[in-house]
Amino acid sequence: MFKDINKEKPMMMFIDLNSAFATAEQQAHPTLRGKPMGVTNRISKECCVIAASYEAKALGIKVGMRLSEAKAICPGFIMLETDAPKYHQVYQKLVKIMQDYSPKTRMKSIDEGVIDFHGMEPVLNGRTLVEIGYEIKQRVKDEIGDWMRINIGIAPNIFLAKQAAGWHKPDGLDVIDHTNLKKYYQEMKLTDLTGIAERNEARLNSYSIMSPLQFLAADEYMLKKQVFNSITGTYWYRRLRGYEIDDNDTKLGMIGRQWVLKEPTHDNSLIGGYLSYLCETTGMKVRYRNVEARGVCVWAMLRNGEFWQSKRMHKSSFYTNQEIYRRALELFNQRPSGADVQTMGIYCYGLEPSKRSQLDFFEDIAKKDWLTKSVDEINDFYGAFTVYSATTIPGKRVIKQKIPFGGTEYFELLLKRG
Repeated sequence: MFKDINKEKPMMMFIDLNSAFATAEQQAHPTLRGKPMGVTNRISKECCVIAASYEAKALGIKVGMRLSEAKAICPGFIMLETDAPKYHQVYQKLVKIMQDYSPKTRMKSIDEGVIDFHGMEPVLNGRTLVEIGYEIKQRVKDEIGDWMRINIGIAPNIFLAKQAAGWHKPDGLDVIDHTNLKKYYQEMKLTDLTGIAERNEARLNSYSIMSPLQFLAADEYMLKKQVFNSITGTYWYRRLRGYEIDDNDTKLGMIGRQWVLKEPTHDNSLIGGYLSYLCETTGMKVRYRNVEARGVCVWAMLRNGEFWQSKRMHKSSFYTNQEIYRRALELFNQRPSGADVQTMGIYCYGLEPSKRSQLDFFEDIAKKDWLTKSVDEINDFYGAFTVYSATTIPGKRVIKQKIPFGGTEYFELLLKRG
C-alpha cells in the first residue's frame, strides 16, 4: 500500500530552540522563569506577541495575539521589548555547537537549524545520531543556559526531521524513518504537516484525503495531475516518503519594511521622514543581498480602516537609498489627501542579481556606486546611521529596528549595524 518509502539511514538532524526569544529572556532574568511572558518589537497598547513562553502558550496565548487579548486571558502576562544583542549571543552559540559536528550546517531561521551528517562518520566515531542529539542538548544547557531547551528531530530528509522535532515538545528527541513512518502519520492531522494549512487541507479533503496516512497512500499521478495540478504533487509524494527535496534556498521575491505609527497622522513632514527611514533600511537589505530592484510598492493602513497601496515597475534597476526613496515618495504622495496614516510600508520587488561589479561607462553612474559603497562602509565601521540622509531624521528618532523573526537573512546585518 505504501510504495517507494525511503529506507536510507536517517542522517539529517533538525534542531529547534524552544520558544527561543521568550526563553532567552527567562534565562537572563530568573524572576521571569515559570511565568507567562512574551516579547514584542515595540510595546504599545495594541502590539502583538511575537514570541511567547511555554507558560503563556499553555494558557492559550498565541503568537500574533495582541497585548490586550493576552492580558484578557492572563492579567499577569508580562511583555518585554526585543533585545537583539541577547538573541544574537544565543544564535552564535547555537551555530557554534552545531558546526562542531558537521560543516554542512544551515540555519533555517534564527532559532532553527539543520545538521547534515552524510559523510561525517569519522565525527560520529561509532556513536548514533540519538547519542549525538542528547550530547547537543546537554551542551546547550551548559554553554547557553540551564533554562534553554531544544527539540531535536532525526530523519532521512529535512521535512521529516522537522516533523520529528515537533513530535514531543518541549525538550523532545525523536527519530522518524521507514520503521515508524506509518505510526507517526497515524498520530497526526493534515495541518500538523509543515506546509499544509487550511487551504491545502481543503484541497486534499476534496479528493477524500482526510489524514496524513491517506496522503501517504495517495498515488503520485493523482497528486500531481489532480490534487495540486503541478509538480508540487510530485514534491509532496517524495517529501512524505523521506526523500530530500527541500534542501535549497527559497527564491527571493521582495525586500521591505513597515511601521505602525504610535499616533496616526497625515502630517507630510513626519510621514516623509518615516518613509525615508524605511527606504534607507530597505536599501541596506537590498545591497546586503547583492541584488537590485525594478519594482517598488508603498502601502498604508488608514485610521478609518481603509487599505491603500500603489506600485510601479521601472525599466531600469535601482539599489541606492536615494533612488528607492524618490520612487517610493512619488507613489506615496498619491495617497488619499488628509487621511491619517496608521501603518505604512514599502517593499522592492522584481529583484535581480546586482550588476554593480560591472561599472557603467558613464562617470556619474560610477560615482553613485562609489558613494553608496563608501557610506555603507562608514556605517558598517562606526555603527548604523552614522551617515544618513537629512530626510531620515524624523524616522530615525522613533522607528526601532525590528528583530527579523523567521529568518536569518538580515540578523547578522542587524547586529553589525546595531
